[in-house]
Parts: sequence; structure tokens; C-alpha cells
Amino acid sequence: MSRHLDLHARRLQARGEAFYTIGSAGHEGNAAIAGALRPTDPAFLHYRDAAFLLQRSRQVPGQTPLWDLLLSFAASAEDPISGGRHKVLGSKALAVPPQTSTIASHLPKAMGAAYGLGLWRRLGGGGEWPADSVVVCSFGDASFNHSTAQGALNAAGWAAYQGSPMPLVMVCEDNGIGISTPTPEGWVEASMRARPGFHYLSCDGLDLLDTWRAAREAVRIARRHKQPVFLHMRCVRLFGHAGSDAQQAYLAPQRIKADEARDPLLVSAGLLRRHGVLDRDAIAELYRELGERVAHVAEQAIRRPKLETAAQVMASLVPPARPPRIRPWQGEVDATPAPMAKLLNQALARLMDRYPQLVMAGEDIGRKGGVYGVTQRLQAQFGPHRVIDTLLDEQSILGLGIGLGHNGLVPILEIQFLAYLHNAEDQLRGEAATLSFFSNGQYTNPMVVRIAGLGYQKGFGGHFHNDNAIAVLRDIPGLLVACPSNAADAVGLMQEAVRLADEEQRVVVMLEPIALYHNRDLLEEGDQRWCFADPGPEHRLPVGELGQWGAGRDLAIVTYGNGVYLSRQAAARLEAEGIALRIVDLRWLTAIDHDAVYRSVADCGQVLVVDECRRSGSLSEELITALVERGMAGHRLHRLTAEDSFIPLGRAATVTLPSADAIALRARALVVEAGSVDQKTLTGSPQA
Repeated sequence: MSRHLDLHARRLQARGEAFYTIGSAGHEGNAAIAGALRPTDPAFLHYRDAAFLLQRSRQVPGQTPLWDLLLSFAASAEDPISGGRHKVLGSKALAVPPQTSTIASHLPKAMGAAYGLGLWRRLGGGGEWPADSVVVCSFGDASFNHSTAQGALNAAGWAAYQGSPMPLVMVCEDNGIGISTPTPEGWVEASMRARPGFHYLSCDGLDLLDTWRAAREAVRIARRHKQPVFLHMRCVRLFGHAGSDAQQAYLAPQRIKADEARDPLLVSAGLLRRHGVLDRDAIAELYRELGERVAHVAEQAIRRPKLETAAQVMASLVPPARPPRIRPWQGEVDATPAPMAKLLNQALARLMDRYPQLVMAGEDIGRKGGVYGVTQRLQAQFGPHRVIDTLLDEQSILGLGIGLGHNGLVPILEIQFLAYLHNAEDQLRGEAATLSFFSNGQYTNPMVVRIAGLGYQKGFGGHFHNDNAIAVLRDIPGLLVACPSNAADAVGLMQEAVRLADEEQRVVVMLEPIALYHNRDLLEEGDQRWCFADPGPEHRLPVGELGQWGAGRDLAIVTYGNGVYLSRQAAARLEAEGIALRIVDLRWLTAIDHDAVYRSVADCGQVLVVDECRRSGSLSEELITALVERGMAGHRLHRLTAEDSFIPLGRAATVTLPSADAIALRARALVVEAGSVDQKTLTGSPQA
């Protein structure tokens, strides 16, 4: 079946009826691995694992895998896993979450899913899969060298080395070549045979019996001992890398001929004959019948409906809702005004108490309490299994969270600094945010990612600890990004973020301004005007809800994060000079309610967007465009942004960023130019 699907996909592509022909030819031995597992064991599959999926489907009644896969090949809207969005191997009924072009990016979440199985046992049971499940993930020998694969292998081994349960089988399907680049002979085995924390097993993927033997042993170790196994399956790649790849351009004819002689279908036919299961004629007849059946079903599949509108394509970007899993709050709220870090800590403690499925993970968040003390004492209160100190690897931290979310938990992950996200952001873009989209809403990985970031912080410095590059977060479909400007809003946004993850299964990023974590004062030392009372457990700020300070009509400042704080400082000077203004706090940096923004500034003479992020690719571009689209005249709209620069160390750390002085200076100029205030009425300050 798998081989005929590969062959027929190429025929359909030539007719314009199929669109993705990377196939499984030569890797069909993975069917024996499927036979060694239970159909409830979650499987994160390599794109060459059609035989695995077909074999697993035989273990569950009522499956129609041939029809399902051909619908996927044809990008039909009736494809039961992706709804026509991609040719993927996946099935909700078979516990196979879909993967697309899996260049190792699925390995971190497989590690996280395996860790989550043990975590659920400590929490008293639950989750999407049986407690004694084994997680399997598969990948190629070329992907083995990817940093994401190495990070996942290291994280799994690191955890297992310390005794953490890790029931994981990682299958490397080694065909000896990555597109056109050969894998050095013996490289994979030499890299893994003595790797700490892992059991190494190998098998001949051309021999179904040898593969089945090794797979059974791998599953036995993982299931019984809760330890990770690296199963090294040697195989062969036939037909080139994909439909457009002409391997004769880089492989000698004798190499291609030798590979074809190692065809696992020929080896399997030999096994059947030697063991007296089928003779030569019966095998040939079975092969012919299956070919005809695939061709017949394909002609029906290609006529099924396709996605036709943007609304249909985007329908699964947002996951489906589910019932809330929150307990009533029984404690008391400390209403003492405090800065952002303190109120966030109180909110997180409350949330951990109210959501028993909530788990926190990140580097240094436990014993240390985080770099900035936001998670202090939480590990002592809730235990190291719910407040997890991770290794230093952002890819693995995010992958851990994705895997936990797959299995019914709600993780809150911490990335220490925004700049540290950039080496791992594909875990958000390519994995977390795409899962609902490519599974038609059947699979989700809800999570909240706390990221300390933006500029203006004192102490640490330079572009790795002051980073104002957020464009990558705003460019991911379905991802929500919140950014508080004060302690009370931080509580409201965090409590809403957790509700969104738990009830609406969303992926939410909470971008926390480092410079405001411990800031208490607004205008002068000791005034305590940037301390706020805890608004309590029911206070939530929904997506798109704006904040506003002041009601003046001369000027509206639209901003967020540190920009709100700086604008408040500038406003104290401007109002003393007779300028009536208002400050609009966005709070949410994605899914912005632009109609609400327009309504909040429409009656103001001038609008200034203060954006602490870089001028190119900044939020200000979207805001100005949206206001113009709603009819606001361009001469009323203005931007004050950071320069297109990295942030330096030392006293120059803020010179590329907006400042209170710059905001006040620009505001004066705008209202005077517009005639809202006569320059003579302004106080005689040097700035005026």
C-alpha cells in the first residue's frame, strides 16, 4: 500500500492532482515498529512513515487509511486530519499528531510528551493518553545532525540521567543520505551508542523480522523502565528525496542500481516465500491488486471538494474551546500596592492553586526564583514537579511545553530574555502555533510563554539583555502577545492568558518589560506612583481591551509597555503647560481591536504612536496603517520609535530608544503646529 501510494502520487502530480510527493519508498520497514507498539502510544512520525500509519490503522477497527491518505495527497477539504491544508501523516483515532516537513523540529515536543506521562502520574492521573504509554518519534539520519535534534536528544538524556521518567523511543531511519549529502558511515552509531541516559539498539530496516525484534525490545525498555531508547533502523532511500529530486544528478548509476536491489519489498517477498506464507505468484497478484485498488480510490479522492476561500483555510488557526478546569479561590488578596514582579508572583501562585493542571518550567525559575524574582517561593509551595528547573536550552524548554500541552497539561514557560528566544522561535512558529491549523483543530498544545524583554533595564545591558525585536512574535498566525505596562495590568493579562490557554487552548506570549519589574516610582524618587494594588483573582483583561489614562483632546499617545510609563512622565510636564492629552495603552500586541483604537483617538487633534521597538517592522506601522484605513487623515498621525539598531552597553543603552524628553518635545511640536495650543501659552522651558 505504501509503495503504491508513492508511485501513484507521482502520477497524480504529473496530472496536477497531487502536490507533495516526498515518499516512503525504502523505509517501509517502519511498519514493523508500528506492530510493536500499542495504537494508543502517541507517535510523532517522520514524513517517510506511511507504512507505520497503515500498519497502525489495522490495529483499530473502522479505519480507512488508503482513502484518508489519498484525500491528503489531493489536498481535499475532506482529508480527515488536516482538512486539505497539507499532505501530512496523522490521525486522531490512531494517536498520531500531524507533522509536516519534519527536519527534527518535532523531537523536542516528543521529549516533552514523554516527560508529561511521568508528570501526570505524580499529579494523580489524567491526560490524553494512558499512563503507561510510550512516546515514539522518528526522523532521518540527516535530521539527526540538526541542532534541534541534538538539543532534544540531550534534554531527554539529561532528564533520564537524573532519574526522571522518560518513556521515549526515538527512531532514526538511516538511509545514508540527506538529499544529496552522504551521512558518514558509522556516524549515527558512534554518536549514540555510548550516549549517557540512552539505550542504543539497531536493526536492519529491510528485514521486517529483525526490525520487529528490535522494536519490541525498545518498547519493552521504554515502557517498563521509563527510559529513552534510540532505535537505529538502517534502510534505503528509493526514488530520490522527493518528486522534483533527480538523484541521477549526484548518484552514480551503479549506486542507484545497488540501492534498488536492496528494496525492502523484495526482501519482504523473500521472507514470505521462505516461511511458506505466500508463493511468488500470490505475491505478484497481491501487488497487482493493490496497485489497481490505489488507482481506483485515487480517482474518487481527487474529485472530492477542495478548500476554496481564505475563511475555510483559516478556520482552524484558532483551536476549539473546551470546558474550564478552574477551582474557586479560597485565599485572601494582599492589596498592598506593589511593583509588577511582586504582583505577578502573587498572581502565579494563585493560578497554580486554582488550576491543578498548570505546570511551570524554565531555567532557574525554581530554587532561585527566576533572574528577577518573579517566581520566588513557588517551587517550595508547589513542588519541583510543578515548578520545573530546566536545562539551558530554549528549544527544549518550548518543546517541553508543547509536549505537555499535547497531553492535557497547561504549561507556563519562562524564557529568561527576549534575545534568547530567537534561537528557538521555530518551536513557536513551526510547531506550537501550527498544530491546530494542520490538524483541523483536532490536536492542540495550549501554553503561556513568559518572556522578559524590551529595553531600559539597568544593571545588565547590551543587545542580549535589552532586546526590542518583537516582529517575529507578531508575524505568527494564531499566536497572541500581551505586554503589560503596570503591575495591575500584568495580573489581569496573566490571568486572562492562563484562561485562554486552558479554555480556548491558545498559545499566548506574555512579554514582560524588565525595566518595570521592580520600578516603584513615576515622577520622583519615593513617590510610589508605579506601585498598584492586586486587582484580585477574577480580574482579567480580554484580548483587544485597551487601557486609557486621561481624556484630553489635543493629543492622543498610543503606546504599550515602557512607552506608557515614559508617556506618563511626559504627560506630567505637558499638562502643566496646558496641553490636554490622553494615553491609550494597547496591552495586547496581536489581535488588536483597531476599531476600538480608532474610537479612542478619533476626537483628538493629533495622534502620536510611541513605539519602543524598531522603526522597521514595528507595531507603529500596523497602527498607523489601520487608522488611515479607517479614514483618519495622514497629517494627524505621527510615530516616535526606536532606531533600527541593536542596543549598546553602558550609558548609551537608551539613546536609540524613545525617552520621556523626546515624547514631550515631539508632543509640544505637534500641538503647536496643529494650532491646538499657542506656543506663547507654554511655560518658558528650554524644551518649549
